[in-house]
Amino acid sequence: MTPQTCILIGAPVDSGKRRPGCLMGPDALRTAGLARALADLGHVVEDRGNLAPAPHAPDGEGPLYQPNRTAAWTKALGDAAKEALPTGLPIFLGGDHALSLGSVAGAAAHANRVGRPLFVLWLDAHSDYHTPQSSASGNLHGTPLGYVTGRDGFQGFPPVTAPVPQENICIMGLRSVDGPEREALQATRIRLHDMRDIDENGIARPLSAFLDTVAKAGGMLHVSLDVDFLDPSIAPAVGTTVPGGATVREAHLAMEMICDSGLLSSLDLVELNPFLDERGRTAQLMVDLAASALGRRVFDRPTRAFA
Repeated sequence: MTPQTCILIGAPVDSGKRRPGCLMGPDALRTAGLARALADLGHVVEDRGNLAPAPHAPDGEGPLYQPNRTAAWTKALGDAAKEALPTGLPIFLGGDHALSLGSVAGAAAHANRVGRPLFVLWLDAHSDYHTPQSSASGNLHGTPLGYVTGRDGFQGFPPVTAPVPQENICIMGLRSVDGPEREALQATRIRLHDMRDIDENGIARPLSAFLDTVAKAGGMLHVSLDVDFLDPSIAPAVGTTVPGGATVREAHLAMEMICDSGLLSSLDLVELNPFLDERGRTAQLMVDLAASALGRRVFDRPTRAFA
């Protein structure tokens, strides 16, 4: 893989859901050796430290959890994405998945500015296509794809200047989608691949088809990797565990295919809650997957000892 400038942007977002802990994620990924792993692959690594949310009014009581703070994070992350993308490949270190309201919106605005379409690969047990009104939990980490595709209901959030077309989104790993969200998704052109689809057809075939589409369109590719895409038996450090997720082999294959495509332009590593981890093994796995997306091959993987 051609060496790149990898820009690490810490996003200790913990306002997208009520269970705390994801604010520790960026430093856990750093401690697990993300910068070293990327540098060992020949990349230039620039760590810009941790962001803070834009100024915002305090959040009161209501059906939504911390909407003002989440909107402020969206503004800060959107600006950070637009600033980083002209000079390198930003890697957003989460933080809960609400960070993708900003990272994806910013990437889409940049892609629009340079005249290229943005495509989004969403690796997640959940579709995150809710709006603030349709979310029964009021947790805004379930709304990023709703926001970036231009769904209504995001009052107080930065306007989405370049909505991502539905057909430019592929969700893989689905296995927990509620009724209203399922109905909304079925009316879209989003590519949906649940774990039954992956069990029956493998992960390579649908991913290859999506990457081919991105390449033919001359698109940029934003990948959003949620810890709960993975099976909780191998990645326990997440507050939204759903059994039956991707295996280590499936996840590394997906990352290596992304690398082989040469299309990756920005990356989210989200929902890592170190408080729930076991001796750092989830953080280490996320680092290893990021390394696979950026050039590490299967025979180059280090042996890990957790004893």
